[in-house]
Amino acid sequence: MKNILKRSGLLLGASMLAFSCSDFEEINVDPTAATAEQVQVEYFINNSIGGAQQDPHIAERVFVLYWKDAGRMDRIGTLSEGFQSDSWTSDYYNGYVSAWLRNITTGIKIADDQIAAGNVKEYTNNLKQVARIWRVYIMSEMTDNFGPIPINGFQGENPEYNNVKDVYYYMLSELKEATAELDLTIVNPGGLSDLDPAYGYDYGKWKKYGNSLRMRLAMRLSEVDASKAQEEFEDAAKGEYISSLADNFKVQEVPGWNSYTGVMTREWNNQYLSTTLNNLMIGLGGVPSHDQLAADKHSSIKPANYIGLKYEDHFTSKTNDPSAGFWFDGLHNTMDPRAYDLYKIPGDFNDPNFNKYPSWSSAATTTQRPLIVGEQDNEENGETNDIQVEATNSWNAMVGGDWGAKGSNNRLAYPGTLPRLSHKYRNSEAQRIFFGSWESYFLLAEASVRGWDVPIGGKEAYEMGITESFEYSGVSQHLSAYLSSQDYNRAGTSVSWTHTAEPPATVTMNYINGYTGLPGTVEFKYPDNTIYKGGAVKNDLLTKIITQKFIAQTPWLPLETWSDHRRLGLPFFENPAVENPLPDLPALNASNFMTNSVKFYGQRLKFPSNFSNNVPDGYQQAVSQLGGPDEVLTPLWWAKQN
Repeated sequence: MKNILKRSGLLLGASMLAFSCSDFEEINVDPTAATAEQVQVEYFINNSIGGAQQDPHIAERVFVLYWKDAGRMDRIGTLSEGFQSDSWTSDYYNGYVSAWLRNITTGIKIADDQIAAGNVKEYTNNLKQVARIWRVYIMSEMTDNFGPIPINGFQGENPEYNNVKDVYYYMLSELKEATAELDLTIVNPGGLSDLDPAYGYDYGKWKKYGNSLRMRLAMRLSEVDASKAQEEFEDAAKGEYISSLADNFKVQEVPGWNSYTGVMTREWNNQYLSTTLNNLMIGLGGVPSHDQLAADKHSSIKPANYIGLKYEDHFTSKTNDPSAGFWFDGLHNTMDPRAYDLYKIPGDFNDPNFNKYPSWSSAATTTQRPLIVGEQDNEENGETNDIQVEATNSWNAMVGGDWGAKGSNNRLAYPGTLPRLSHKYRNSEAQRIFFGSWESYFLLAEASVRGWDVPIGGKEAYEMGITESFEYSGVSQHLSAYLSSQDYNRAGTSVSWTHTAEPPATVTMNYINGYTGLPGTVEFKYPDNTIYKGGAVKNDLLTKIITQKFIAQTPWLPLETWSDHRRLGLPFFENPAVENPLPDLPALNASNFMTNSVKFYGQRLKFPSNFSNNVPDGYQQAVSQLGGPDEVLTPLWWAKQN
């Protein structure tokens, strides 16, 4: 476990697709050069929405290995450690160029041509507006990953690559116009709804999605272009937005291998609980685990002031994870109620949502693993001096990075020993969420905190966001107690809107020496998130909002949690371990790992080499609009720069 997840291991499940010059040249292909069977606008919308669900090939590379790692919903070691694969990125870029954006742009162009020719159906103009709204989402996904993209690509002419500011201004304008031009009185003919996998062409819901998406994109500009952000947000918030679970933008996943197969279904991806999320959920909300778990778990629940077994020779200390160095040999006294819905307790095989992937091995049901003692490996020579750790009814998350010799002797990063994502999110039976009602409310709460004119107060919006999230997770019975809690999580943040007192400098916690069995105490220190307000603030209103937004977005919206962190430095992201240097994060080292910096996290995807090799003029133009070198660590225009 020198690197907790070897990058070579990531490549085992990644057979790469060929990627040719023609893929990039398609950005200039006339989209109206379609066959007679392809000239219905709704077909192109359907194909674009379907493709963007990401078939298992793309989903593993982008949704899991990139976004879930960068957004700290998993512990993998790619963008969180400054690493990307050119092959994966090429496959993803190809998805845009050859399909998603080309299809949706074609749909808009055909609608325009039909309207100009008078060859329209009653609903044609509405389909055009739906296509414009969806095209904005695809563009936002692309620009938030790469940066500069062409606003006018896929229209039969050589495109110019636009800077991120211009792309955002364009997207916001498109959303404003498209939502305004939707005619909600139109009645669709039978069968049309089958071609819209999200809303069945319910134009009222598309209008709500357009307004909510506009709020999301406007807020993205809050730290770099505040007046534009406020103007666009306030205008969008005047209209109807996604305000209930019934309005969520969601698409049904299906088993098999196609565009609608679940994005987290590949059995070799472990989908571990991340350290970031664990620190946010432990203790948050003050709801006792005793009230959440079955009686057979109660004996494993530990006191609130217990931090675990200390194994200083087997757990890294070169990270600012506040729980570093300890293995928690039980269940936490209090826990955010969504935790046990999202992730499953090791060894809890009777839970119907316990995930046993990979199905071809016993890894997920193997709960005892060794800590290697001495130079020889017990697993190889049969020695018995190793420490056998039993993980049943335990709850841990292990920080990424390079653990050096400590990691080589630690075999606890294993499917059966760590909480992993619930099976219901992995079996292709769920509905993939692109925008949830909770996000609308957390955006409104943030806007209120910023002093913007919005139709709902900050406290009400914040609590409504939590309410929607709790309802989605099926834990609403704990809502009242949760909202009033003043207990701090491991990052020093509480739930109650009116409780903004900062946590104490340290808290005395008990531990047991894992080697000797002797008890001890340690001064637990809440981490200083030095990206946000110099690390002096842990429990202000904005930190509360983004903390709750992060938990609510899990597991469907890791791109958004990554974007929030790039924009604000919130919530607290622990640094990967640096027992040995990380080659792709040269700024992070053994002398500064207790601080945070934008240089310690991946900020974007590099353009794929096929782009630079095959379309050099377009590549040079794109990079010239980036504002920095074409590197993973170059922040985007709207993100924190230092």
